[in-house]
Amino acid sequence: MDQTRRAVIWENLGTPDSPAVGDVRRYLREFLSDRRIVAMPRVLWTPILELGILRGYAPRSAKRYASVWTEQGSPLMTQTLAQADGLAQRLGDEAVVEVAMRYGRPKLADVLDRLRDDGVTQVLLVPAYPQDSTTSVASVADDLEICRATGHTQGLTIKTVNGWHDDPGYIAACVDRIQAHWREHGRPDFAAGDKLLLSFHGIPVSLVAKGDGYPQECVRTTALIRAGLGLDEITCPQTYQSRFGMGEWLKPATIDTVRALGASGTKRLDVFCPGFAVDCLETLEEIGQLNRAAFMGAGGRQFERIDCLNDDAVWLDALAGLVRGWLAEFEDGR
Repeated sequence: MDQTRRAVIWENLGTPDSPAVGDVRRYLREFLSDRRIVAMPRVLWTPILELGILRGYAPRSAKRYASVWTEQGSPLMTQTLAQADGLAQRLGDEAVVEVAMRYGRPKLADVLDRLRDDGVTQVLLVPAYPQDSTTSVASVADDLEICRATGHTQGLTIKTVNGWHDDPGYIAACVDRIQAHWREHGRPDFAAGDKLLLSFHGIPVSLVAKGDGYPQECVRTTALIRAGLGLDEITCPQTYQSRFGMGEWLKPATIDTVRALGASGTKRLDVFCPGFAVDCLETLEEIGQLNRAAFMGAGGRQFERIDCLNDDAVWLDALAGLVRGWLAEFEDGR
């Protein structure tokens, strides 16, 4: 088979086109209109979204985006493109690599159309989420189903994968990323009470009650990273961040834990976010600014935000290995 007729689409969450209020408002409208994100009946949710959130929350969110925006643009977009480029270099002529975003641009439909026009016939769709959840991986599957219903998958054989939370290469890359930070900034003094906090994106408890296995995968990832670093539940706690809305979300909450640690005498706190493929608003602003201020304000002395995997070479080698395995399943008919 002609290998150049295969493609990999690396699909991430998405980002506004700019930190301008109008662009942020358009992005939030699409994101918060997804029933996987907000399950409330549309007749109730739409007025809340349009008259409340998009008017009041969008300007505040725009300021948050502006605080992390770079000369190259959105950190999420820049790093996702860098990952795709690194993956493409490793795959060579085994497959072409493209980026799509679940919300915002580039749209999956447009990427599929372009690949088909270029002669691609087999597509591996890889959601950029290590842990599987109905709010993330399932939403990418919804995106693909919309593309099927509107004719954008015609002539294409498409396979979707569902996370890699316990893949040895991914775990090794996380461990290496943390240790690389420690080589540069010094290792925490765990015997003196310093901590490494692993923070994952939260989801509503109601989804877990309906069978979402996401928290179990987060716990498994945490256990493997702890083992790789020789840490335990005391030296390396796990939390959930980014709560939205009034319902109950997974606990313990990162912001509450950070404050409590600072108040209880923890002098240094390092935070790593294994569930985020790249640095983004939730890691750069929420962790790097909001949680840093909470920890220092509660009495902490040193706060270290550890970069996500981004385009780290160890991680991209592991990702290339995962992708080669998934591509091989095309040949096996799986």
